Amino acid sequence: MHALSYSDLDAVLTELNRAKGLPNAHYTSQEVYEAERQAVLFDNWSGVGFAKDVPEIGDVKPIDFLGMPLLLVRDKDGAVGVFQNTCRHRGMILVDAPRKIEGALRCPYHSWCYSLKGELKATPHVGGPGHNTHADIDKSELGLVRIRHFVWHDVVFVNVSGTAPAFEEVHADLIARWAEFEQPVYYGGPESSFQLEVKTNWKLAIENYCESYHLPWIHPGLNSYSRLEDHYNIEAPSRYSGQGTEVYRQLSNTDGQVFPDFDGLSAKWDTAAEYVALYPNVLLGIHRDHFFAIVLEPKALDQTVEHIAIYYAQPEAAGPAFDTLRNKNAAQWKSVFVEDIFVVEGMQRGRHGVLFDGGRFSPAMDGPTHMFHHWVASQFRPQQQAAE
Repeated sequence: MHALSYSDLDAVLTELNRAKGLPNAHYTSQEVYEAERQAVLFDNWSGVGFAKDVPEIGDVKPIDFLGMPLLLVRDKDGAVGVFQNTCRHRGMILVDAPRKIEGALRCPYHSWCYSLKGELKATPHVGGPGHNTHADIDKSELGLVRIRHFVWHDVVFVNVSGTAPAFEEVHADLIARWAEFEQPVYYGGPESSFQLEVKTNWKLAIENYCESYHLPWIHPGLNSYSRLEDHYNIEAPSRYSGQGTEVYRQLSNTDGQVFPDFDGLSAKWDTAAEYVALYPNVLLGIHRDHFFAIVLEPKALDQTVEHIAIYYAQPEAAGPAFDTLRNKNAAQWKSVFVEDIFVVEGMQRGRHGVLFDGGRFSPAMDGPTHMFHHWVASQFRPQQQAAE
């Protein structure tokens, strides 16, 4: 397998107390990176953006997903759609920057036009000058290629291959776990969204997020009130993993203002919060009064962009009365995420140690991280069986 034998994964696909981490090639080999593109990211439900990025009817936003051009669209019915950002005529990119479409999506090359639902509506001069139809051009067969997608908590997930089970089936366990939070969320506005460019393989950001083991040394401020011993592991094999805390302290202003809560929460959430890596590339954090999502965009083997968006439980929390508190919350979370950068970049550099064997896991603390490694390795098993 692409600079890596399948036997190298056997040490990952075993019990936690004996397992090693993914081999170096999963972080340093371009061939393995490209193999993961299909087996790990295109064949599963991967995050590519946020519905808030196309807030109004006619809004479109181009997305580059591992080199594949996608187009996020808010159609005339107010629904989010995802299409391949490629004209069906000669393969021209349709949209090269976010914009609002007043009428139709028009290809800048030969002016073929599509509706916001992807239907091919016009083919100027396709039958010769002045002839806009041709018997051999069936517009009903030449709509934009729709990408299978699902929107959950405003995160837009896609399954490029179209082969994964339904999102609701794959992630039924987490949907049930967080059933109390199946409520509208309200984007906090521009100050509640930011990006971090990190010189690391995307998987290392997942691995770090999964565990609380590093809190005392990397996040001393956070650990001062939500201590390591206040945390617990969250493990759902083949689906997600992460950590929770039994000590969540609501942020407040000097006048005591706090964000309003989600409706009807059980007492557990008075003081609890949970942080989950939803495989393959989305990080979620849920609290009584706000929610955040991080979509990890692999830009290269050792380059990742973290797209962060923060949402609130009630519409008033996204309004002007809470501007100061929202800014404070965004700044606090950004400082936490920035503290992790040197760690994930350091692990990326460390993976070039050719004698590193994948490392070992703490049986007590690293279960969620091992679970992610195990899942990534398992995505290559169908390839292995085909090769055999």
